[in-house]
Order: sequence, then C-alpha cells, then structure tokens
Amino acid sequence: MNLLARREHSLDELRAKLSRRFADAELVEAQLQQLVDDNLQSDARYAGSLLRQRISRGQGPLRIRQEMRQRGVSADLVDAAMAEEPVDWAALAQEVMQRKFGQEPAADVRERARRARFLQYRGFSAEHYQHLLRD
Repeated sequence: MNLLARREHSLDELRAKLSRRFADAELVEAQLQQLVDDNLQSDARYAGSLLRQRISRGQGPLRIRQEMRQRGVSADLVDAAMAEEPVDWAALAQEVMQRKFGQEPAADVRERARRARFLQYRGFSAEHYQHLLRD
C-alpha cells in the first residue's frame, strides 16, 4: 500500500518491486489481483497520469508512448490514454522549442538541424515541428 500512496504504478512495476521484496510469487500475484479488484491499481489510470505528467514536462507523443510501453502498459491502454487527452502536439513542440532556443529563428542549416534533433529527442515527429524550422 505504501508504494501506491506516493504515486500511481503500473501492474508490471508493482510486480517487479514486490517480487524483489517477497520470494513467494503466488502471494505477490494474489496481492496484485486484490489491488486490481479493489480498484487501488489501474493501468488505465496510471497511463493517464503519466501522460499528463510527461506533457507538462514538454515531451512528445513518441517518447511518452515508448516510456509507457517500457513500464508495462499495454498498447491498447496507451492508445486509449492518448485519445482521451486532447493535445496540440505542434503547439507543444513550439512551446518547448521557444523555451529552449528563444524567439530567434534558426540562423543556418546547422542550427535548424540542432533544433530538429532536440525536438526528435523530446519525442516529437517531423510533422509536429517541421513548420517551425522553415524560414
């Protein structure tokens, strides 16, 4: 219970943490099932929470999707969370780029490439930021 009191966890995260603490795998699975049955753990709720948190950090959809999959959230739940949260990814990419580089347009090709790499690393696809790099 203390693990869930701090933040939401995916079922896979909880399974890994509890398996490190307790050797009895059957007990761990029984407790996890009880948490799910009592609605104390929900991968859907976790996906929505993580999505909102990462959007506030300025991360793009590709990076968020990858992180959720690494944390054990099913592809269906990831898609559902992304569909429920209305986000203008192009506007978020612009905000992130302006925060990092300011209002000045890119001076040359090298600077445009640098900005594109930064936005790609943050998880934005070219369709989200390409219009920002044009002269």
